[in-house]
Amino acid sequence: MNCIAASSQYTRKLRAILNQVCLLKKSLYGLKQAPRAWYQRFADFVYTMGFHHSQCDHSLFVYKHGRDTAYILLYVDDILMVTSSAHLRQQFLVQLGTEFAMKDLGPLSYFLGIATQQHTSGLFLSQHKYALEILERAGMAFCKPAATRVDTNEKLSALDRELFTDITLYRSLAGALQYLTFTRPDITYAVQQICMYMHAPRTSHFNALKRILRYVKGTAHYGLHMSPSPGSLLAYTDADWAGCPDTRRSTSGYCVYYGDNLISWSSKRQSTLSRSSAEAEYRGVANVVSDICWIRNLLLELHHPPSRASLVYCDNVSAIYLTGNPVQHQRTKHIEMDIHFVREKVQRGLVRVMHVSSRFQIADIFTKGLPRILFEDFRFSLSIRPPPALTAGNTKGNDNPLISSISFDDESTGVEHVLQDDMEALDRISLAYWD
Repeated sequence: MNCIAASSQYTRKLRAILNQVCLLKKSLYGLKQAPRAWYQRFADFVYTMGFHHSQCDHSLFVYKHGRDTAYILLYVDDILMVTSSAHLRQQFLVQLGTEFAMKDLGPLSYFLGIATQQHTSGLFLSQHKYALEILERAGMAFCKPAATRVDTNEKLSALDRELFTDITLYRSLAGALQYLTFTRPDITYAVQQICMYMHAPRTSHFNALKRILRYVKGTAHYGLHMSPSPGSLLAYTDADWAGCPDTRRSTSGYCVYYGDNLISWSSKRQSTLSRSSAEAEYRGVANVVSDICWIRNLLLELHHPPSRASLVYCDNVSAIYLTGNPVQHQRTKHIEMDIHFVREKVQRGLVRVMHVSSRFQIADIFTKGLPRILFEDFRFSLSIRPPPALTAGNTKGNDNPLISSISFDDESTGVEHVLQDDMEALDRISLAYWD
């Protein structure tokens, strides 16, 4: 009887509880809502500090008050803060410290697996340590280096030879190389080629992957240089017409410079078949113009709007002619959306499409294999070089307090820290970011 009475009493209490909703005071590990809850909590607090989130990138928060300017870039429980003065930086650190348990890591030196080195001419971004870890995982730490990242005489095909036996290893290494392209745009085309066969890699595909690793072995210390320069947007775009031997789809690639700094690049197979080289090139122009429009909007939110039209260089005369000629309807109606999109930007004075000789078409490095001399020339144009030598007056590395990184304690965010030392997590992240 006592058991029955206790059971009846428990049932009544359970029914009363089921009619109520529990309010969690903090997000918990493992819940799908945890990242959203943490982001909302952080955003609500920085709103009270005077920040507002960017419409172009919701992980970016912008502060502007008179001459004071600050930016906060949030990724999980790591943030990058850039301020216009040391006083403003200290003020925001104190305000954030009252709400969150956090640690000030000081001037920027390491963020999301990317090492940064400040020198007299600017910044040097590198993933040297990560590149060596990839080589170690592949068992190629002592392999013979290669001068280029891809064979110029061979195109990969889905029907090449026999299937590769260890698909997990192939996907793991390909995903790791994807994340390496964040500071190594010179391998973007080669990585894009091997990633098209993730579902069923062949032996020839793995040989191409090992060729990339051999190239990385000889250039693991290379990185991306950034330096102060006048702020104008400049882009190069190119397409390898019908380059895929299986589908005859074209590969388009582009790179965008802000002043002398490379800030955006892409290598991607086009989603539809192009009936002419001009059509393939024009689709590439439309892709880079779309990216330029996004960058211009972002610069506007950062209170540094471009003062002049963005220049787009293309080596196909027919594609350039289509950007300003409204008559060729019969030849262009099947790509009408791209035609009107680019023409509208040209007519509004936001973009100018100009011709460049194929010898100086830097975007070729994103669409095809190149001879060694030309490849090294274009790689230098992308600002991919060895690290700068430290002089006697600059031996301490990063010393700019206006660019700093901050890490929040996991207990305050409710979101697991998945970066830096966890290479498997880096592979998963790279898949989310890859086009």
